[in-house]
This record gives sequence, C-alpha cells and structure tokens, in this order.
Amino acid sequence: MDYKELKAAEMKRAEAVVEALNNSSDPYVVYKTSRPITDLKHMLNTSVELYADNVAFRQRFEKDKPFREITYREALDTVNGLGTALMAHGLKGKRISVIGENCYQWATSYLAAVCGTGVVVPLDKELSAEELKQLIIEADVSAVIFAKKYEKMFKEMMASGDTKLELLVNFSPAEQCGEGVSSWESLVEEGKKLVEGGDRSFIDAEIYADEMSVLLFTSGTTGIAKGVMLSHRNICEDLMSAPTILNVNTWDIFFSVLPVHHTYECTCGFLMPLYKGASIAYCEGLKYIVKNLAEVQPTMILAVPLIFESLYNNIMKSVRKQGKEGLVRKVLALNKVTKKIGLDLNKLLLKDILKVFGGRMRVLISGGAAIDPAILQFFNDLGFISVQGYGLTECAPMAALNPDNHKYMRNSSVGHILPGMEVKIEDKNEDGIGEICLKGPNVMMGYYNMPEETAKVIKDGWFHTGDLGYVDDEDFIYITGRKKNVIITANGKNVFPEELEYYLGRSTMVSESMVWAQEDESGQDTVIVATIKPDMEEVEAAIGKEAAADAEQVEKLLWAEVDKINENLPFFKKIKKITVRREEFEKTTGKKIKRFVESNKAE
Repeated sequence: MDYKELKAAEMKRAEAVVEALNNSSDPYVVYKTSRPITDLKHMLNTSVELYADNVAFRQRFEKDKPFREITYREALDTVNGLGTALMAHGLKGKRISVIGENCYQWATSYLAAVCGTGVVVPLDKELSAEELKQLIIEADVSAVIFAKKYEKMFKEMMASGDTKLELLVNFSPAEQCGEGVSSWESLVEEGKKLVEGGDRSFIDAEIYADEMSVLLFTSGTTGIAKGVMLSHRNICEDLMSAPTILNVNTWDIFFSVLPVHHTYECTCGFLMPLYKGASIAYCEGLKYIVKNLAEVQPTMILAVPLIFESLYNNIMKSVRKQGKEGLVRKVLALNKVTKKIGLDLNKLLLKDILKVFGGRMRVLISGGAAIDPAILQFFNDLGFISVQGYGLTECAPMAALNPDNHKYMRNSSVGHILPGMEVKIEDKNEDGIGEICLKGPNVMMGYYNMPEETAKVIKDGWFHTGDLGYVDDEDFIYITGRKKNVIITANGKNVFPEELEYYLGRSTMVSESMVWAQEDESGQDTVIVATIKPDMEEVEAAIGKEAAADAEQVEKLLWAEVDKINENLPFFKKIKKITVRREEFEKTTGKKIKRFVESNKAE
C-alpha cells in the first residue's frame, strides 16, 4: 500500500469513528463530534482552514505588557517554519525533547516535532539534571528545545559525550543564547525563509498515524519512570470522542495551569482546544492564578484536585472570617429554586466569589486524582459545570468523563466511559470491586523498550490499569483505590487507604494525609496508621495560637477528628495510630504523594 492509499484508508477509518459517534445510541453521548482527523498534523491544518482568524493562543511575553493574541494562521506559520528548520538541521526521523514552562514556544515546538519531523519527547521540568540526562540517553534524544534556565545543564550534557544530542534550542531571543545554542525565534525565521523559497520538506512530510510519535515518561509514585509510546491515532481518538460528552465551543478560552508535559494537560488543555477552534491562555504561574483569571477571563480550566481544593478552602476561609458562611449556604440552596424562574441569586449576592474565576468561567474539570464530591457540588451550586474525569498516560490519557449536564453528572463517579472504549472489572471481590480494565484505540502501543512490563498490563488487548473500583449499569466508573496500595489485614480484609484519606480530607483541620499500615508489636496484626499534615491556620482558629504551638495539643485535636471518622467505620478499617508532620509530603510533579517513599520514611 503506497502512502496515498494509506492516508485514504486512515481517513476512511476516522470517518467511520465520527459516524459511529454521531449516531451513538448512548444517552450520554449528546454532542456531535467536529470532524474526522487522522493525525495531529491533519488536525492542525484543518483547524486552520476552519478557524484561521480565531485566537489560538494568549500569552504575556513581556512583564507588565498585556497578553498577546496569536491566531491559528500565525501559529501554523510558526509550526511550519520551525519544523522546516529542524529538518534542515538533519533531525528528520529523530527524537526531539521539549522542556519548560507552559508557553507558545513549548506548544509550537511540540507540534513542529510531532507533525512531520520525528518523535516528540516531552520532559518534566521538575526533574533533576541527573534524571533528565538518564531520560535523554534512554530515549535517544537528538535535540532539546528548552527554557533559558536549562541552557547550562544541556550544554554540559552535550559536552559530556554521553548523549546523542546534536542541537540545542533556547526559547529566548538570539542575544540571550550562549555559544553553540540556537534561538527558537531565529530557527522559526530561518524555516519561514526556506518555506518562502519553496522548501516543503516539513509541510509535505508523511505522517503514519499508527507509528510511535510521542514518547512520554510517567512520573509514577514509585519513582520508576516508564516510557509510554503513543501514536497520532491514540491521541486523535480521544480528541474526537471526549467532546461528544462535554461540549467545547470555538469561543471557549482554556486556562492552562497544569504542567503541559503531562498528558492530561497536553491532550485536554492544549490539543483539544486546537481541535475545536478554541483558545489557550497561559497562566504565568500558580501565584498569578487569580490575577491571570481576571485578565484573560477564561471559560474552562483543567486542574488537579489540589488546585480546586485550595480555591475552595480560600473561598470558605474568607467567608468564615466575614461571618457569612451561613448566608452563602442559604443563597446557594435558594438559588437552585430561583434559577428555575430565571433569577440567578449567585450573580446578585455572591459577586465577590464569582469574581475570583474571572467573570466568564463556565467549566471546571478535575482529574489526576479523586476529588471530594462535596467540593464539586459547591462549584456546581455556584453555577459552574464542575466535573471529574478519569485518564491515564497509557490511554492518551482520557478514559471516562462526566457529562456537562447537571442532571446527568455524578460527583462520586470519575465519569462515563468514553464512546469507542470498553471497560470491564476483573477479579471482583464480594463487593463487586476489582481491577478496572480498559480497551480502545487510544490505549498505548506499549512501554518503550520494556516488552515484559507491557505484557504485564496489556493482555488480549485489555489495559489493566492497576486501579480498583466498579462500574454501574450505565457505564459510570467508580474508583476505590490503587491495587498496589491496598492494605490486607491479618484476617484477610481489604482496606483502601484512599478511602480513609478522603474522610480525613473532609476535616478542615487536615491539610493532607497519607494512610498506611504497619505490623503491631506481636507481628500478628495490622495497624492502620494515618500520617497527617494539619492545617495550622484552622488549628489555631480552633484551639488558639499558644495551644497550636504545643505538639500534644495538636495531636489531641487531630485524634478528635479521627475519632469522628472511626465511629462510622468497621473495626478492621479504624485508624489506630496517627503521626503528625509539619512539612509537605514529597510529591510527583503531578502533585500525587510519593506513597512508598513516605511510608518508608515513616517506618
């Protein structure tokens, strides 16, 4: 089969996917998908045909200057220029890494690498130099495109001779780049001139939808990184299916705050808006969230529970200080009734709270970990569409999503299985809880250079997630914990630490916690232990500043909170020991506690 025939077959396959989605009998698949796409290059080119003058990116390039708007047409010119230059520098078919803060340079570098040049290898900006070097070597990376602060490190890495690095590219202007380092800006201009001169090597480059195009290294809680191999098709299947459950409009502005090298933000907060003709606004950093929200007035935000919990806690602390918690609760309850007759009390009486989100926010999507359903409900009561979804890097990443209709969303579920995917539960216990297994065209090709690890998780086409939970009759997924985290007591009972952490997290006195197990002194029984980081502001408000400085008083207060939880638990689940810590837990860059690292410290 020649290339034209292959692309025709890929298009036919994509059209069949769209037809199936648009004619689905699933009651939760309510929106038509935009169009068939075969690969990310096809996605970008067709988006430019449809939305050429729409704003694709919003970014502050200089301090104290307004956000600059970049159209789809301008973005494509940048991608074509950079891609052409990369190919002119001999990088066709090679591995290209991108690392740095969320920005236009990162996004266009990713697209230039994946849309015709070679394989893109996004790198975690929080990793150490030693860890990054290991990944550069393991992935056979030939070029790195990076933010300025990484220049010295990558120059040293290249000079060591241990890597295959042959080109270093700095996001910064040429005058800020060191010797032997190319400027991103200069490369883009170099490539644009080549295109003007008739060079179509990148523009006409062949894309094979089922070949590895993205190599993503997971930052797991065990510290062992695996390279997840994804194809264009893996990602495009997610892009076509997810918006049939939750609508995305051309006028939506996505607020990009999560690290874009993570597949959650990359697929859902970067590639999805580009597919739908929407816009991406880059947050300048966590401390600028509220300021940037007011400036760009976004309509959608994807975040991890930690961010939404922080927003919720800050709102509620402010409300309590003003003595208005009761009033806010009453307004939210009454508004459910008055909205039915067209009167939105929230907009009249809760303006200060709504202002925090910029004034135009409509959708909050939580992912990456479980979120307290009560927090989702609070944001839903404020008038937002607030849902959680479920995904894994190995699924590119989307697997399930709650619908955007308040009538159908389920706060305690991670979502309805995406159309085109299948879910089953293996090795169920007496409660119907077992391992969640997924099948679909978005499931990864495998782990890079790890056939044995791949065989452990992909069996007969089913991806074994390692997550435990159950599925209801309408294909909504509920997660109870991680398979590797389950505590098995001496009498064979299963305890899910995530469940107990969820209960602890509902206490205002608890900032974060980790539940684990240790043997008792006899070695014959299992003791459930909770390591708790208290919220000292709440502790001080409860017992006073002087008492809060006394470790015994703080522990006594936390035990009172634990006792409330234990009252409603069977004996084998009860927390029997607590340890109090003042410092943050060690976390992955995805903001998940490194459970085994922390439990080893505790022991």
